[in-house]
Amino acid sequence: QAELEESGGGSVQAGGSLRLSCAADRYGNSAYCLAWFRQAPGKEREGIAGVAGDGFATYADFMKGRVTVSRDNAKNTLYLQMSSLTPEDTGMYFCAATLFERLCRDPRGPPTRGFGYWGRGTQVTVSS
Repeated sequence: QAELEESGGGSVQAGGSLRLSCAADRYGNSAYCLAWFRQAPGKEREGIAGVAGDGFATYADFMKGRVTVSRDNAKNTLYLQMSSLTPEDTGMYFCAATLFERLCRDPRGPPTRGFGYWGRGTQVTVSS
């Protein structure tokens, strides 16, 4: 059983919004860097946004301005607020954790390597 569990995915129309949550369990404390990734059909997994234990956030360029990542350490929960969704945003969305805090401070967004703990994902489908 995965120790990170995503929720909040679903089907929305283009231009819509979704808020994803990740119950991070023991990985939700401030020692861990938490991040969101996605994988579209036939494509490689890519990092969207990450947030360090102190709240410092980093975003991939392709999502900047359309997403906000946040965390509640008291609730061990990670969030991703997404807006202005397009069909190209369709895919499986994953949360992940790592003790390497620097991965949540990479100005290019979280790299896919270095995260050792993953959830099983939640599907996001955006229709035109």
